[in-house]
Amino acid sequence: MNEFANSLSIAASGMEAQAMRLRHVSENIANADTPGYRRKLTSFEAVIEDGQDTGRVRLGDVRLDPSELQRILDPGHPLADRNGYYDGSNVDLVVEIADAREAQRSYEANLRMFEQVRQMSQSLLDLLRR
Repeated sequence: MNEFANSLSIAASGMEAQAMRLRHVSENIANADTPGYRRKLTSFEAVIEDGQDTGRVRLGDVRLDPSELQRILDPGHPLADRNGYYDGSNVDLVVEIADAREAQRSYEANLRMFEQVRQMSQSLLDLLRR
């Protein structure tokens, strides 16, 4: 039964990590038009316990995208400099939507794995009861 619990833990950690990733992607999309906003980048890292790889993952450090901010010409904008430019964001909506779709599909795959392990453990318990 320990292997079932371990499998459930691995799938749950994947779902949690993808949910956090989707939260950051949503923040990026929401701030796409915010002047000076830098896109948040996420990565995953393995969970190590007692020097052993557990198979679980977690969201690593969130970093800001160092790429150039878009320069926007709008002399009437309150943040515009004397030349009429201000810094926009470095969020690309196409990239963010693709990242959101990938996170959603990964979450769903982990959910299917979680459900499959749960069904297998229930079937095993039913067999042992007979």
